[in-house]
Amino acid sequence: MKQILVYEPGGPDQMTIADAPVPTPPAGHVLVAIHVSGVNFIDVYFRTGLYKGDRPIVIGSEAAGVIEAVGDGVTGFRKGDRVAYTMVRGTYSEYALVPAPNLVKIPDGLAFETAAAVLLQGATAHYLTRTTFPLSDSHTCLIHAAAGGAGGLVVQLAKAAGARVIGTVGTAEKAREILALGADHAVIYTEQDFEAEVKQLTGGAGVHVVYDSVGRTTFDKSLKVLRPRGMLVLFGQSSGPVAPVDPLTLNAGSLFLTRPSLGHYITPPDELRWRAGEVFDMATRGTLKVRISGTYALAQASQAHRDLEARKTHGKLLLTVRS
Repeated sequence: MKQILVYEPGGPDQMTIADAPVPTPPAGHVLVAIHVSGVNFIDVYFRTGLYKGDRPIVIGSEAAGVIEAVGDGVTGFRKGDRVAYTMVRGTYSEYALVPAPNLVKIPDGLAFETAAAVLLQGATAHYLTRTTFPLSDSHTCLIHAAAGGAGGLVVQLAKAAGARVIGTVGTAEKAREILALGADHAVIYTEQDFEAEVKQLTGGAGVHVVYDSVGRTTFDKSLKVLRPRGMLVLFGQSSGPVAPVDPLTLNAGSLFLTRPSLGHYITPPDELRWRAGEVFDMATRGTLKVRISGTYALAQASQAHRDLEARKTHGKLLLTVRS
């Protein structure tokens, strides 16, 4: 089988395609023939060494495909089932071993591409808006990188919860896109100071919560736009890691700061299936718009990473492993 390996951390060119034997599933696992793999910033973090993994490493944390074989002790799944999974590293590959508790079945009518595009980021948007800071129609939120794959889903789920949504984007085109997704206001951070704009839009009160996947370049001002007892949810760091924070900084408004991870919000398996089930249902019914910005062959993974890091995307990037 073909898979993408990273032998040493670094840039996109560190990803190389290699051959490996097709594994046999041990007890409690299934072998998935991957059709589509999602491309996410967590893949970049593992490629660069920001997140650690044993080398050589097969990156990728989200895929959709068909069960090829089932190990001993697996119940509820069988060969031929259409499944998706996330938070099991190694999806830039033609086959992968997956613990059965990490699998969810893909509903009829939902394409592999949509399932792979929405599972990780959709479950992320779900836990952010439903659990980390449960939004309602009494809340105003700020979403950074709102036109990205994750950001666009956070916008939609925030609006579904009834919240007032302010999103930051880099271009006028992306501003129009998030407004079409339901955002109430778009701030073009390359032309406007988002701190000043948010304070003006909220009459100086600030927002109840900031969902920040950018990190280093937005962190300080994100704290400044929170109202008293507001929460900064730092769920990514696409611009780089945030410098150490003096807890006294939070005393400015009795603020809350959290750095959540999807893995802690999809355990036990019933929680994963609840979140995935709601997201898949919305995608199937068309009430959740899943935007696919680009598809690449497995051998083009390096280019997919270049485009992702260059912020050229308006939605999800996918690797098409098999048709």
